[in-house]
Amino acid sequence: MSGDARSLQNCCGADKVPGGFDPHTPPPFSEILRQIPSVSELLDSPDVKELWECFGEGILKSELRLAIEEVRTKIRSGGSNAIPDAASIANLLRRRLIRFTSPRGRYAINATGILLHTGLGRSPLCKEALLALSGMGTYSVLQADLASGKRSLREEKIERMLMELTGCEAATVVNNNAAATMLVLNTIAPGKRVILSCGQLIEIGGQFRIPDVMAKSSVILHAVGTTNRTHLHDYERAIDDNTGALLHVHTSNYRIRGFASTPDIRELCELGKKYRIPVIDDIGSGALIPLSSFGITDEPLVADSVRAGTDVMCFSGDKLICGPQAGIICGKRKIIEQIRKNSLARMFRVCKLTIAALEATLLHFVNGTHITALPFYRMLLMPIETLELRARKLAQLIGEMKGMSAEIIDDVSYVGSGSLPDEGVPTKVVRIRLDKALSGIGCIEAMSAKLRLGVPSVFCRVKEDALYCDMRTLFDGEEQDIAEGIRSLLKDVHS
Repeated sequence: MSGDARSLQNCCGADKVPGGFDPHTPPPFSEILRQIPSVSELLDSPDVKELWECFGEGILKSELRLAIEEVRTKIRSGGSNAIPDAASIANLLRRRLIRFTSPRGRYAINATGILLHTGLGRSPLCKEALLALSGMGTYSVLQADLASGKRSLREEKIERMLMELTGCEAATVVNNNAAATMLVLNTIAPGKRVILSCGQLIEIGGQFRIPDVMAKSSVILHAVGTTNRTHLHDYERAIDDNTGALLHVHTSNYRIRGFASTPDIRELCELGKKYRIPVIDDIGSGALIPLSSFGITDEPLVADSVRAGTDVMCFSGDKLICGPQAGIICGKRKIIEQIRKNSLARMFRVCKLTIAALEATLLHFVNGTHITALPFYRMLLMPIETLELRARKLAQLIGEMKGMSAEIIDDVSYVGSGSLPDEGVPTKVVRIRLDKALSGIGCIEAMSAKLRLGVPSVFCRVKEDALYCDMRTLFDGEEQDIAEGIRSLLKDVHS
């Protein structure tokens, strides 16, 4: 039985662990730690020597030290009294090396039901984007004009497609939407006041807070109105000679309901035009197409903001656009040219890989093939009958395993990544439970953790002492991979 299996078995109520220790009266940590094989002993073992040949000396030694320290930390914390042998440590080391050195080690199965999962890379890329990335492996046409041979604009194709899709005069790209917001503010209104509704003083993940970003952008925040209600006259009364811009921020990751209102972007643009003050629209997720056709509430469309007369708007490239992480800026050509000349623009510039993947993704919107080509939209439209078939297959595979039971239930998937926070899509979920023979405090949590640590990593939800595997966020065949991961864990426990 491997060291991992011992840990799972301890969690599930085993009475003894290797080494003769009673887990209820463990020996001193120092006695256990001394019995862990040393680095030099492990390097001489056949199992580790095999890894040396596969992965290389330098990375093996580095990861071996970390693997041993991981075992020691687990023992010190009381998470295990097991003394792993060389084979167990080599098994742990192999997983670490595969995860570190192999593309397979980065691969994750998303069974959480969150379509745009920030921890799992948000939107999966389309196959054309992946092919485009491979074309950037050698020298590539990134920033060179083919006719003249001179330096060109690296986002030239992206700009042309965004102009086609949104009606904007010009566009540029930076490395994320936080950078885009900062760059726009710093270009348009440095040292000046920017007026924003109190109801839009947002904070999103990673402690991205609009007041902090505005301060770093060298603008002065002037909040108007209240949390739930802001009127157009609140903005108008706040305008003075030092007003540099009116800012509208889409509250994409929360909703204020009931007695609440705020001027829309069209009203702000009319006010900005009246006083000759530029209007900035931070759209957030940045929808290029209506979402109502997918059975969910529409997000603000970039094209609608352009038609409203917004001077400049910014949004993410890796959410509803379904591309790589990027911050996209569209707007009036004069302002976009000013943004490109800002010294911060070079600091936030995107690399050739982002350019390639974003070009390939936007092309699907231009050609109208986004619904079938982009995984996010395919998942949204996946028929419930297809999800039912997937669920039956996984439930059958789980039901054949000793100590496990599975049932199919109705549930809800979510868009995620700060988009449509309370908007759900009907789905089918396989709820997996352990039988009494394997039941015990923390067993489901331990199994979920071990599935994440496997290769490929499997991410599920844990609720009510059960694993929940959502079928909507799976790719074809991944239900078989989930079953294989669980079967591997149970094999160790039963051995």
